[in-house]
Amino acid sequence: MSSGDPLLPRYGERSLAEVFPAVLAALGVPGPAPAIPLPPVRAAAVLLVDGLGAELLRTHAEDAPFLASLGGEPLTVGFPSSTSISITSLGTGLPPGRHGVVGISFRACGDALLDSLRWTSYGEPEPADLRETLPPEQVQPAPTALERAAAAGVQVTSVGPRAFRGSGLTRAALRGGQYRSVLALGDLAAGVVEALAGPGRRLCYGYHADLDTLGHVHGPGSVAWRYQLRQIDRLAATIADRLPQDALLAVTGDHGMVQVTRRYDADELTSLRLGVRLLGGDPRARHVYVQEGALDEVHAAWRETLGGDAWIVTRDEAVAADWFGPLGPHVADRIGDLVVALRGSAGVVRTVAEPVLAGLPGQHGSLTAEEQLVPLLVATAQ
Repeated sequence: MSSGDPLLPRYGERSLAEVFPAVLAALGVPGPAPAIPLPPVRAAAVLLVDGLGAELLRTHAEDAPFLASLGGEPLTVGFPSSTSISITSLGTGLPPGRHGVVGISFRACGDALLDSLRWTSYGEPEPADLRETLPPEQVQPAPTALERAAAAGVQVTSVGPRAFRGSGLTRAALRGGQYRSVLALGDLAAGVVEALAGPGRRLCYGYHADLDTLGHVHGPGSVAWRYQLRQIDRLAATIADRLPQDALLAVTGDHGMVQVTRRYDADELTSLRLGVRLLGGDPRARHVYVQEGALDEVHAAWRETLGGDAWIVTRDEAVAADWFGPLGPHVADRIGDLVVALRGSAGVVRTVAEPVLAGLPGQHGSLTAEEQLVPLLVATAQ
């Protein structure tokens, strides 16, 4: 791979989708042989730290001595490298092309875009809750890893923010078992530790969001981001220190992050608007749905405008290059007629439709090492 090539996800080998299959195999849940070997255990916790990129962790290892001490080869997360896509890959053990959540916003039905983070309509002054119109269990019908574990007799617990209990994304990606709402790092640690205690096989999924938030607002690697990384290191060390003797903790992330300094405004630039029917995705990974018969003209206009700041391919080219992995039924229509992955420090923003997102310095979603690579760090009881 040259420096000008995208970093393609390692689906089926070492991507985020391989984590839960490996953990379930370690717990003795029947299934195919995992691509990532883990030792047999009675209990396991998977802690997802939103925004924990492997490149960022390596650069700032002095702020996370416990995590850095665990070592391990990084994973790729899949495309786009953003939260709802990655969490669904983690939760289902499937690449985006199979589970069908292919963007932060994407065409899920007709000419409407689904905001897959909030499970609401996209681009409206007052977004509508789409959990009844587009039930998450239908948009993503594959069984989740948590459902598989529970069906095999494993006691399953998810530990995360109260707002995510019963959310559309939770129902799509992480349904199964019990949900325990937490407020801060202290009860997140307590919730994970308690979920692993007691007899029988146990599985806990824990989620922490604040590193991603600070990376978006202040920039990845900023002082605020580094101080939050220090707290996460203490969180992971606290959980690991209290693991039962027959348990493991696996810490990973859903994407890395880059600093965006070069912005192309798709709400203002005529060259990025003509012939475009819908524009989904986020600033580092865009789905461009074009008007009938306009594909060639739109493709040429986006290439001329963005130049070397993006990889721009057709849907068929993206599928053939395995950006999304193998496609399941009806997923192809969810992918843009053009798929745009930004390079360097560039982003395609929307100052009218996405005014807050457009101004954030930290972004992610593309096929660079900074965004694609996340750690897989495994700790066992000492």
